[in-house]
Amino acid sequence: MHGHLALVGVAGRASRADATGRAGSCTPWHDADMSRLVAVEPALPLTSYPQHEITATLGPLLATDPGRRVLLERLHAGAGVDRRHLALPLASYGDLGGFTAANDRFIALGTDLAARALDAALTTAGLHPADVDFLLLTSVTGIAAPSVDLLVMDRLGMRPDVRRMPSFGLGCAGGAAGLGRVHDYLVGHPGEVAALVCVELCSLTLQRGDDSTANLVASAIFGDGAAAALLTGADHGARADTDLPQVVGSRSMVLPGTQEALGWRVGGDGFRIVLAPGLPEAIAEHLGAQVHRLLADHGLAASDVGTWVVHAGGPRILDAVQSALGLPPEALWASRASLAAVGNLSSASVLHVLRTTTDRATPSPGSTGVLLAFGPGVSIDLVLLRWQQER
Repeated sequence: MHGHLALVGVAGRASRADATGRAGSCTPWHDADMSRLVAVEPALPLTSYPQHEITATLGPLLATDPGRRVLLERLHAGAGVDRRHLALPLASYGDLGGFTAANDRFIALGTDLAARALDAALTTAGLHPADVDFLLLTSVTGIAAPSVDLLVMDRLGMRPDVRRMPSFGLGCAGGAAGLGRVHDYLVGHPGEVAALVCVELCSLTLQRGDDSTANLVASAIFGDGAAAALLTGADHGARADTDLPQVVGSRSMVLPGTQEALGWRVGGDGFRIVLAPGLPEAIAEHLGAQVHRLLADHGLAASDVGTWVVHAGGPRILDAVQSALGLPPEALWASRASLAAVGNLSSASVLHVLRTTTDRATPSPGSTGVLLAFGPGVSIDLVLLRWQQER
């Protein structure tokens, strides 16, 4: 498949290539165009349950028809999930109340979790809340105005002049898209510190009595959690952590005609999942070309990528990524490990996968990685990473 990727044309883009015209590893890297990750910290609710307990509790809430219950149990068993963290005790989900009550819990519990993640990232990086100049917070499982990022600022005692960008609607792509936008900011403000915070309480969107296949799939894979990433611009003097990569560039793409394939229908009963059965096939069809274009813009080919950091969207999504990019099974080990340990955390998932990657097998200095996630649209967001050279 790598050879196939190398044949895809890139219209209107000039690749940085060597003298032979071949995109290769000799591409010059310009540190001034990069931002540096200095901390990535997950935060999970304290309550967690094995998948079989979640299945037994949610089954009667979602499906009363015996045939649909059998389907629910099959989907839960095949989700690749061993355990999930939940914002509330499992027994509480039989009486969540209406949308207002669930959203109030999102604001309170989501603020706690987001603040915990960002505080941990600041501690890891040896920075203080007052050091943050730009804050991007993304979530798609609750809404608030003032938004949760402002509540986090108040909780941690951050400066009142922090530039903020709260985001709703990026869905599972929020972690990758957020990294791309924070990087763009730091390229223009190379002496500053920026934070990305992703917080998702997927369980609070539970639709009781909805035995649609989409809702049953969602009930099988989504978990609750948050993650924070701290980045600095090229001119900032924060210490470099060679376990974490630099961000080199990013790419976003919305697949035409897929607006009804993934997302929410929002109504009086809250967030109702939209999940088309053909989503993995759409990803498999289009992902290879998008990855090639990102790499070609930087004089690289797929064979130059040593690390793949992929949003843990579920077994079929991961299989589609593996097929589209021609990857061996072990290439997505961190994604499958994260899915098993915590489920799909929507926007926070890809940062959890990145943390799993660096915790268990730090890529070699100077190597290249691609971080990617998918969201409503259907959108594909890609981030090019380079692990820093030892100094």
